[in-house]
Amino acid sequence: MAAEFGDGAESRSLLDRMIDRMTVQRNALAWAQRAVAGRDGMVLEVGLGKGRTFDHLRHLFPPRDILVFDMWVRVPPELTPDQDRLFVGDFQETMPAAAERFGRCARLAHADFGSTDRTHDARQAAWLAPLIDALMLPGGVVLSDRPLERPNWTPLPLPRDERWTYHAWAVEG
Repeated sequence: MAAEFGDGAESRSLLDRMIDRMTVQRNALAWAQRAVAGRDGMVLEVGLGKGRTFDHLRHLFPPRDILVFDMWVRVPPELTPDQDRLFVGDFQETMPAAAERFGRCARLAHADFGSTDRTHDARQAAWLAPLIDALMLPGGVVLSDRPLERPNWTPLPLPRDERWTYHAWAVEG
């Protein structure tokens, strides 16, 4: 089992766990870059947070549009997505609005929404997965720090890393 909050990782410092999480996330994103290389489509960033992953995605996918979703924007101007690619507010409202505007447009979705409350995360995953799915192109890849389920998603084997759990799925037609 990966070292996550509440999973017996108390013997490791918060800094060590953060470094592990960020390293595994970066490796998963590099894997996803290779997985979708040469195929058209946008990138979804579900959760802007502090802008670190969005900035990394801009470097990994420079020619691609990145649609970003979050409840609020608390990043410096240089990390703020373009207004027409930023959806601020409740995901249950903004993601359907984006799907109406762009249709199935995304080749890659990244959702990093985990917290220390596994019950909350599971409830959020249940309603978030269909919202992501509505924006995904067939053959797309979904990455997340929490398990997500859709009938048309097939789990993909990310390179195993015991430091932190990350998940990937292929979106079928």
